[in-house]
Amino acid sequence: MGPRKEIMNSFGEMFRRLLSAEGQGRPAKTVEVYGWIIFLEGSLILLFPQTVASWLHFGPLNDQAANFLRMVGLLVGGVGMLYTVSGRMNAEGFVFATLLDRPLVPPIVAVLWYLGFLPGTLALLFAIEDFGSFLWTLMTWRKEMRRSRTT
Repeated sequence: MGPRKEIMNSFGEMFRRLLSAEGQGRPAKTVEVYGWIIFLEGSLILLFPQTVASWLHFGPLNDQAANFLRMVGLLVGGVGMLYTVSGRMNAEGFVFATLLDRPLVPPIVAVLWYLGFLPGTLALLFAIEDFGSFLWTLMTWRKEMRRSRTT
């Protein structure tokens, strides 16, 4: 079997695992669910930038600002897809990396809010969402670790 055939078999196997979430642990499931939330948020921003801007009390956007917000939505949706796929594939390294990354969001958005770069509602939304999902993954991770030690 040539290298091209191996790559295609590997891709097919990975895609099958993605569809079935075979061997997915509970911490990875929390990352997947959080990924779906982020993906949905990114999709809403991409498709309805004016509506999202009004929800966040940004006020009406000119065309250029709406298009920049759409770009943000595209990037947010891409991050959501990474979380979703990594969770579905039970990528333990990625799950661990999210435990290092997500607790940094609240202090960073607090500084951005303090400096006047972010409205308070957006900063609070980011802080609650990221830290809440961090706690959910951390508690699930710890529970899995305790469970694996007793078996």
